Amino acid sequence: MANIKYEIKETVGTISENNKGWSKELNLISWNNREAKYDLRDWSSEHEKMGKGVTLTKDELIKLKEILNSMDI
Repeated sequence: MANIKYEIKETVGTISENNKGWSKELNLISWNNREAKYDLRDWSSEHEKMGKGVTLTKDELIKLKEILNSMDI
C-alpha cells in the first residue's frame, strides 16, 4: 500500500465513539499535501489508524447538509 500523508487541519466534531476507543469524526484534512477537504471516517484514539471513509469538498458538504435538512427524521 502506498504511504499516505495526512494532516488534520481542523476537527469539526465527533459523531460517535465505540467501546474500543475508535471515534467517527468529521475533520478538515489535507491528504498528501493537497488542499484540505472535509472527511468523515473512524479514527483510533491517537489518530494513528483510520477506517474507510468519505471525503467531500465544501460544495459537496453543503449539498449533503441540504439533503439532510430536507429529510423527515
